[in-house]
Amino acid sequence: MNVTQTTNSASAHAGPTPVPKYHRIKEVLLARMADGTWPPGALIPSEPELCQEFGVSRITVRKAEGDLVHEGKLCAVQGKGTFVATPKLPERFVQRAFGIYEDMERRGLRLTTAVLQQELIPAPREVADRLGITEGACVHVIVRVRSVENEKILVSTTYIPEELCPDLINDDLTSGSLYSLLRTRYGLKIAYGERSIEAVAAQQWEARLLEVALASPLLRLDSVAYLPDGRAFEYSQALQRGDRARIVVEFLPAPDER
Repeated sequence: MNVTQTTNSASAHAGPTPVPKYHRIKEVLLARMADGTWPPGALIPSEPELCQEFGVSRITVRKAEGDLVHEGKLCAVQGKGTFVATPKLPERFVQRAFGIYEDMERRGLRLTTAVLQQELIPAPREVADRLGITEGACVHVIVRVRSVENEKILVSTTYIPEELCPDLINDDLTSGSLYSLLRTRYGLKIAYGERSIEAVAAQQWEARLLEVALASPLLRLDSVAYLPDGRAFEYSQALQRGDRARIVVEFLPAPDER
């Protein structure tokens, strides 16, 4: 396919403003992704190969690829090439009282869990402040790596006061929902929660666990869950891969706008 010829032909029918060459290339690349010619994770042809195929310069190819990388359709890996990006996983945060296990289950996706730490520790000051307990009070700490369809997505660290669920240290947390376990076994039913989100760069620990490059973009989610009586019963910190997440926020009109 010669993009120059196609563009000139298109301009003859479309008027004085021709379709940019890079845009025509983007359309072709997107079509190949859509029809399965290039499935998620596929390595696309190199710049010289695309230049030869479309009869354009490297600048034009780079513009087309750059736009698709920015849009999250392609992923450039230094020294390896450009790959078709895996579709991101939407996660709803507002007005949802369930965790990632329930969220993925509702979407028909298989979530697996590897428990790296499950023990009792004295609560550090930050954890104590978030849970509204005395610093040094005994809390469960649970560190887990969560994977969706066998792809590592996030690493989470959860703190829960021991007095609320003394036997949690012995429970199997490799399957099922932690919220469901806390509700059915210990009667801890979430009434509401707070969550803050910020963009951070992957440090060595989380980069190794999530198998991503150092300084890769991550979303840090700090959450506190509360019981109906207002007591905090869970504080968690989650680091989620930025290239595999898309935030969906629901909103309602203000009371005076209804």
